[in-house]
Amino acid sequence: MNNKVLHGTGLGFRRELLSDLKQADISQIDFFEIAPENWMQAGGRYARDLRHFTEQKTFACHGLSLSIGSAEELDYSLLKNIKTFLDEHDISLYTEHLSWCSDDGHLYDLLPIPCTEEAVFWVAERIRRAQEILERQIAFENASYYFTPPGAQMREQEFISAVIAEAGCLLHLDVNNVYVNSQNFNFDPIAYMQELPLDKVCYLHVAGHYVEEDGLIVDTHGADVIDPVWSLLKTSYELIGVDAASLPTCLERDFNFNGLESLFNELEHIRSIQKAYRSAQAAVVVRQGGV
Repeated sequence: MNNKVLHGTGLGFRRELLSDLKQADISQIDFFEIAPENWMQAGGRYARDLRHFTEQKTFACHGLSLSIGSAEELDYSLLKNIKTFLDEHDISLYTEHLSWCSDDGHLYDLLPIPCTEEAVFWVAERIRRAQEILERQIAFENASYYFTPPGAQMREQEFISAVIAEAGCLLHLDVNNVYVNSQNFNFDPIAYMQELPLDKVCYLHVAGHYVEEDGLIVDTHGADVIDPVWSLLKTSYELIGVDAASLPTCLERDFNFNGLESLFNELEHIRSIQKAYRSAQAAVVVRQGGV
């Protein structure tokens, strides 16, 4: 079993970064996040490189193609392959998107699930089966989206809460996705987060995004994190109310790399927010006469 504890600040594990990472001091990276679909079939040099890093660092898996909200048959073959991958590399946490991306084949896009009671029970049952196959409690991420499906019977935060409760799974809170959706659909991101089951949050994401000429914000993971998202990350820690460093937080960056130093600076920014919130918690305990 993996005795390495997932905590602190992490970075997306990308093939484009491998050469630089092998030459760098990576002590300030507490963990890496990996998309299993991009690595399960890797052989040769890539397989050796992956083993090199998983033997010295904690990893988390963030899936791309489970399509938990699809009306198609659950992909049992994919789940079994992911289970093997998790076990081979001693990875304890697997998360996916609360969305769907297949319909008689993969659509290569993450689409929103209609917020209905029928969808709650449909998705929750599929999550329970996935957890049985993977033999662990898994987490689902609040996804970014660019249209809202018709026929909603509840708000998105109510839908997420109902799925989490019915499935007995955990919540992966993507702070950038909350910000992107709040700007595109004009809602208060803090009020939205306050209605999520924050006691079930086990993992967080922050990322940069792209703003179209018409103002639409696209969740690209291809730019630096902006100040409003950093502010929302700080608020997330405050709302969740536990030691921020114990909540593993990953910087997502998929392309437009400006070198490791730039990424390390953003990781240090996450760490500074975690330390600040941990200090604030300690001050409250002292004022209350605690230890």
